[in-house]
Amino acid sequence: MRSTNADDEDDATEASLDEEFATSSEEKRFVEREVAQIREFVSSLSVNDLKGGDWFAKLLQYSLHQYVTEVDAAYFKEKYPNLPPDAIVDARINMAANYAAIEGALCSSAYTAAIAATIGSGGGASPLTLPAGGASFAVDLSYTSFLQLRMTHDISVLYGVPLDLSDPDDTWKLVKLAFGIKAGEAAGEAALKGLPAFIRPAVKKIFSGATLTALKSLPVVGKYLLQRNIIKFAIPGITIPVTTAVNRWMTQAAGSRAKSLLRREAQIIEASQRIVAQAENVEALLASLWWIISADKAVQDEERLLLHYLSVSAEQFADIGEEYQQYIETFKCQIEGDEEDLWARISQISEEGAPNLYRAAVIASAVDGKISDQELQRLKLLANYLGLKHDENLINEIKRQWK
Repeated sequence: MRSTNADDEDDATEASLDEEFATSSEEKRFVEREVAQIREFVSSLSVNDLKGGDWFAKLLQYSLHQYVTEVDAAYFKEKYPNLPPDAIVDARINMAANYAAIEGALCSSAYTAAIAATIGSGGGASPLTLPAGGASFAVDLSYTSFLQLRMTHDISVLYGVPLDLSDPDDTWKLVKLAFGIKAGEAAGEAALKGLPAFIRPAVKKIFSGATLTALKSLPVVGKYLLQRNIIKFAIPGITIPVTTAVNRWMTQAAGSRAKSLLRREAQIIEASQRIVAQAENVEALLASLWWIISADKAVQDEERLLLHYLSVSAEQFADIGEEYQQYIETFKCQIEGDEEDLWARISQISEEGAPNLYRAAVIASAVDGKISDQELQRLKLLANYLGLKHDENLINEIKRQWK
């Protein structure tokens, strides 16, 4: 039998969580309407849709097909006319997290570990005919995924990072951002990162148990999302306030990570536009920055993005001639830099243009959050060729900006 003190502690925890996630009646009614729509969507799914991952492709279409045409930059400008992007992004993340918490409170009472296991091992191509708890499980899985997809789309629009959902690469990028999936990361590791510390020990036991054994054949996204929902309600004795908290924290964590990555990409877009606009010779600029970035023989994601957006900005340059266009096309296909050509181009840079080129090279070396020894040596050499003093103060200032 549990002690009275333990019961009191649980009651206090639940009261605290209830207060933290208190919501207005208007918010609750809105979520109830959205959940009713998701329930209709779920009613067309089969158990095989869940196990095979087909539910996720259908949800992607359902969530974004019309939404992306209606919720654009103009929509946010009208809805939040006096706020900067960072403030609006925070508002959208908090809104999604609040809605996830409300939905968790609505659906969680129907869950049991047995229902979670049934979804893992059951079969059937007919429409979803699980017990009430199983249907609620699928609603929760679909609704939280729905929220995170739309939230991530909102963040990308607000930061001016183009995502064309007719492009498979951009669609996959949206999915990775929405659910915090990194290349090479196990589904269990990704799921654990979104959970509050006090329930992680129980989750680790579940991941080592037999509940998820039947799910190994699921596609990576479907498997990850299904696992995340199973562990959330396979924890013995889980309560509605804790379920509410987990939904909120998971959505908040996904939003924070998407904000961090998309905001960094927006910074890179802005930096690339400024660099090209200030460049005296764009060919010399591109050659120099590629030479700096390739110094350590490894191109990081941020460096790749900078090169991409530099090329995009260069292609949009006002007075672009045929020779210039040919150089841009050659640059895109370049594997190894031609140092003889590099120094010839740098020798044509004027005394007035040299500082801008040097600063751009420092940004290129720091954009991934660190400057390697090889990059530092090349910066010193570049400064020498440009007739400039190697500027440690400038390097430290730019390093702080890109940490």
